Amino acid sequence: MGASDSEELFDGHQVIEFADGTDRRNFLRWAGLVGVGASLAVGSGIGASAAAAAPRPATGTGTQKSASDIDILNYALTLEYLEADFYTRGIDCGLLRGRELELVTPIRDHEVAHVAGVTEAISMMGGTPVAKPKFTYPRATFVSRLTFLRQASRFEELGVNAYHGQVPLIQSGDVLAAAASIAGVESRHAAILATLNLRQPFPRPIEQPKPMDEVLAEAGKFIDSGN
Repeated sequence: MGASDSEELFDGHQVIEFADGTDRRNFLRWAGLVGVGASLAVGSGIGASAAAAAPRPATGTGTQKSASDIDILNYALTLEYLEADFYTRGIDCGLLRGRELELVTPIRDHEVAHVAGVTEAISMMGGTPVAKPKFTYPRATFVSRLTFLRQASRFEELGVNAYHGQVPLIQSGDVLAAAASIAGVESRHAAILATLNLRQPFPRPIEQPKPMDEVLAEAGKFIDSGN
């Protein structure tokens, strides 16, 4: 059987640990606006409702347009770092063989390429790419093939929802085109992982991300409120 819909990504554990408080706060602001990823951040110091209500990160140098899109790209870069790290560790553990390894290895390569591409885009726009955070996974993540593939499937659904959630917030046509291109690749990844988990690879005719209030209500259980 495939993973149950009630299963949580990384069993609800926070896996992203930022070295810089500003990077953490900015990621959580965008996770709140998009409705994806807040539950993955360690020691946030900001609750889910506050993340949703927070204004867009303040502009630095350059135009409002470029600053907003740079913030969105840094949010995406953080998730790409996590995806690239997750797949690299899973493949290095030797959990997969044969056709599974043939299919998952290109996914890892794509995520590494996404990190490089988003980093380059941020730099070309005059921004500073967010530093790669530290990632700490639950012990069971890389113990068995089944657990890894189930988590990978959940992870790809997260990636699809994250990119779809960003689309209405992007102002630059070039950034929008790049995000849409990556979203298409993430959707292909999600279909492959769903198939490997014996799940429906295309469950609906139109992508329907979860409502933000539903995602944040679940994420709030795992965010350090700072109390």
